[in-house]
Amino acid sequence: MSVKIRLKRFGTKKRPFYRIVVQDAREPRDGKTIDELGVYHPISAEDKQIEFNEDRMRHWIGVGAQPTDTVRKILNKKNFTL
Repeated sequence: MSVKIRLKRFGTKKRPFYRIVVQDAREPRDGKTIDELGVYHPISAEDKQIEFNEDRMRHWIGVGAQPTDTVRKILNKKNFTL
């Protein structure tokens, strides 16, 4: 089973916000999740856009979950090292 750390979209048209989640790679974008790690609000102020649980993120990366390119960029904004 391939596990990915990716974004799950919520919000309305033109007002999105996302949850950073752990999902099986075969699930659809808004499908069933294994764990929720944080949130990403692209419309909010710069300092309030990204919030996530660093301990859970390290755990999932440690057991082999692969972040998508978008999630990797978001984590780099917060200076989180993989």
